[in-house]
Amino acid sequence: MTADHLVLAGGGHSHALILRRWAMRPQLRPAGLITLINRHSTTLYSGMVPGLIAGHYRHSEIAIDLRRLTDRAGVALIIAEITAVETHHNRLLLAKRPPIHFQRISFDVGAETFNKDPYLERSQAALAMPIKPLEPALAWLEQQDSQRLLNDSTPLTVIGAGLAGVEVALALRQRWPKRPLNLQAHHGQPRPALKQALSRAAIVVVPSGTPLSGPALLCTGSQAPAWLATSGFPVDPFGRVRTTKTLQVINHPHCFAVGDCAVIDKAQRPAAGVWAVQAAKPLAQNLERLSRRQPTRPWQPQQLALQILGSQLTSGRFTAWAFWGDLIIGPHPWLWYWKEAIDRRFMGSFNELPSMSGVLKRQESMACRGCAAKLAEKPLNDALKQAGLGALGQQPEDAALIASTSSGDSLLQSVDGFPALISDPWLNGRLTTLHACSDLWASGAHVISAQAVITLPKVSSELQQELLVQTLKGIQSTLEPQGAKLIGGHTLEARSIPPKPINLGIQLTLSVNGKVASGRVPWSKGKLQSGDVLLLSRPIGSGVIFAAAMAGKAHPEDLDAALAQMTISQHNLLAALRSLEERHKGMQTIHACTDITGFGLLGHLGEMLSASNHQRHRAGLQPLRLILEAAAIPSLQGALLLLKAGYSSTLAPANRRNWHLLNPSINGEAAPIEIALNDVTPGSEHHQALLELMVDPQTCGPLLLACSTKIASELLRDGPWQRIGQVQPM
Repeated sequence: MTADHLVLAGGGHSHALILRRWAMRPQLRPAGLITLINRHSTTLYSGMVPGLIAGHYRHSEIAIDLRRLTDRAGVALIIAEITAVETHHNRLLLAKRPPIHFQRISFDVGAETFNKDPYLERSQAALAMPIKPLEPALAWLEQQDSQRLLNDSTPLTVIGAGLAGVEVALALRQRWPKRPLNLQAHHGQPRPALKQALSRAAIVVVPSGTPLSGPALLCTGSQAPAWLATSGFPVDPFGRVRTTKTLQVINHPHCFAVGDCAVIDKAQRPAAGVWAVQAAKPLAQNLERLSRRQPTRPWQPQQLALQILGSQLTSGRFTAWAFWGDLIIGPHPWLWYWKEAIDRRFMGSFNELPSMSGVLKRQESMACRGCAAKLAEKPLNDALKQAGLGALGQQPEDAALIASTSSGDSLLQSVDGFPALISDPWLNGRLTTLHACSDLWASGAHVISAQAVITLPKVSSELQQELLVQTLKGIQSTLEPQGAKLIGGHTLEARSIPPKPINLGIQLTLSVNGKVASGRVPWSKGKLQSGDVLLLSRPIGSGVIFAAAMAGKAHPEDLDAALAQMTISQHNLLAALRSLEERHKGMQTIHACTDITGFGLLGHLGEMLSASNHQRHRAGLQPLRLILEAAAIPSLQGALLLLKAGYSSTLAPANRRNWHLLNPSINGEAAPIEIALNDVTPGSEHHQALLELMVDPQTCGPLLLACSTKIASELLRDGPWQRIGQVQPM
């Protein structure tokens, strides 16, 4: 059992409010490592979901940013799908990654749509989409939107006529004013007052079991995720975990459960967001008491909860009904505005968090992590000169040729690493390894082995063991698909005060070894040829996205998109490029190659150009220059907008010195690198953002290669490559 590790399983309303509490009052936060695990980086506020379906809200207006919350609360975040909990081993099983051990755990994992309605079989249940989990259902509705011509005449049926089903049906009417809509209801449903509203909205109420003539949306109540029922916990008929009034699972005092996945054994209530919100404070207080070795206290939830059902009428006016047990009030527009004010205030409370700069004053300076933590180019080059190792810019290579085997293979080696970029140790280990392997891929070498130096924060030995296991598994997740092995390494314990979360105290460095097969030569940075085309393997902009995220200003979907790209290994690109060489035997297909990392696109282009011209000068050849097509440089989602807003990585100012490559020299010669602006106005905001993009430091950045026009045509046709420029004589 891992000591001092509290896991918050699920990002439901209770856990989101607890994170806000600890962000606003950090002195209350339990000591040790706290980790939130959720399938998404955001969680949707259920009270506003019908408004989202209706088109009244945008997705961003109802999404709680869990990354921002965890950052401010000093809590680690893992984005993963929970598949099981092993109570006898105190570990949580996750999809496609190693399990997480815990000392204490709290479950707030929401619910799934109840699928045991006896009518569903006769209703062609295969056509029905469950409303929960919400994210797949919302994506399904967008797919329905995309088939608009068909959908305007194809009926959609909402199955289930409880308050949730009625509210969803009314929301769908606003989404699709002309589409035929049905609502399947059991006898006596829905309530008479709601039947009138449904009739006015041209929603036909039909008996349960009526055959479907089109797609359907299941709103038949909820049950806990299936894996909870197999956990060994006591559960009710709906799979909800039974707890005491202290919110501790019966017979499992180190486990807590709240929200739609749980029920208090002697104070049972139907699943509803209001109780999840109210449970946040007593749950937080009991977790805090356990951390201080104090006894937990019981909580008695209120007997009834006020529920407000809102809708936009076909006339365009908003109205709502209030339900308190059997009492119904409304419909009335004022009830709608009251609900709107409550919902807006709830979501607004998550924007009232302390600034990240204030949080970091207690921990460390607001310096960027990942490859943006590397030493700037100028002090690095100056130090190498003073140490007698020569100027880095004369002949830079991504990997060093260390030996040739008797069979003619070339052995290469490189080293790379940085302080933890994110608080997920497994994913951080994977990202760091991908970044380190990139140097070998850029040299045309297949990775065969690696050694790791891992510095762990000074915490309990049990926590160090857990962090080490997660990091090593992350490294292996990158090496094994390449047929490479982790053959050794070294571990260290930091002597600084651990940050919060302590996972950010991990530092990982890898020495990576690779091989270029006999008959082939390693690729070089310095062999550009006149007429070459410059190709980039994927977009850039990760530096500014992570910098903005530290300030709490990056959109969650932009950070998700950046991480989704960064976690994809590019070793398959290497295999495709080597296969291309096989098809063109006797022809040098790849003239020069590098990867874009900390010095940014412009810095690494400068290295390629400087190294190439150095060789050409020695051979008495005319120097080269580069023409970049500004509009063709691909950027990650949201990166240019953040650059225009003034955000940048802490390494970007040092990288800006490479802008001198874009300026003509004092004797009027052409610039070493020229930007073809095409439709970009010189001096415009967009032009400045492109200049900033070119010096943005990259973690797990793209490969950049130079090849002939013929080879470029093949690569552009068959791969992910983007043409960004060409090589010309000076």
